[in-house]
Amino acid sequence: QVQLVESGGGLVQAGGSLRLSCAASGSSLTYYTMGWFRQAPGKEREFVAAISRSGGSIYYADSVKGRFTVSRENAKNTVYLQMNSLKPEDTAVYYCAAYSGGFGPTSQHRSQYDYWGQGTQVTVSS
Repeated sequence: QVQLVESGGGLVQAGGSLRLSCAASGSSLTYYTMGWFRQAPGKEREFVAAISRSGGSIYYADSVKGRFTVSRENAKNTVYLQMNSLKPEDTAVYYCAAYSGGFGPTSQHRSQYDYWGQGTQVTVSS
C-alpha cells in the first residue's frame, strides 16, 4: 500500500507558476500509474493529468494542455506537476492519486485510482 503526500501549493498571481510535488512512501512508485486531479469549491473532482509507470505516456485535460507538465522521478518516489501561465479558474485543491495498473484511457477517470493524497490548495488571484 502506498501513502501519498502533496506539497507546493500556495497563492500566486495570474500568469505565475507553481510546482506541485507528490511524495510516496510505503511502496515503490514504479508499480503505479499516477494522476493529478483537482476540486474547486462546489464542483466535482476533475482530471488534470496522468502519467504511466515509466513516464513515457501522458494524458492532460484540455483545460491545462500546453500550460501544465506532469513528470516523475521514480528513484525519488516523487511525481511533479509543473503549472505555468496559471489562471484564476485553476484555483482548487490539487490531489495526486495512484493505482497499480496499466496506463490507458481510463487513467483519466478518478474511479480508477485506489490511493489518494490529502490535497494541496492552489489559489490564483486575478
